[in-house]
Amino acid sequence: MEHHVYFWLKPEHLNEADRAAFEAGLDSLFTIPGCIGGFWGRPAPVMPRPVIDSTWHYGTSMHFPDVETQDVYQVHETHEAFIGNFSSWWEKVEVRDLAKG
Repeated sequence: MEHHVYFWLKPEHLNEADRAAFEAGLDSLFTIPGCIGGFWGRPAPVMPRPVIDSTWHYGTSMHFPDVETQDVYQVHETHEAFIGNFSSWWEKVEVRDLAKG
């Protein structure tokens, strides 16, 4: 399955130091057992189209072998620490989970 998360940071956290800290936090999520791949990034500079939303600041695409493994990830201490450290930094978060059809 794929677990996609999009983050809109508050303006006061868009500085270089806070971005570096947030990016280190994102890196930590990929060390959680069960995550078998993926990456984080910023909006790609694609051609503007009405269906494209590039208002978010960071996104993650994480791969898990199954839903059950992703459920374990959700309660892992590293994931909980990331939320505890950074949830006050974002204005909005959206999650999109995909199961293979």
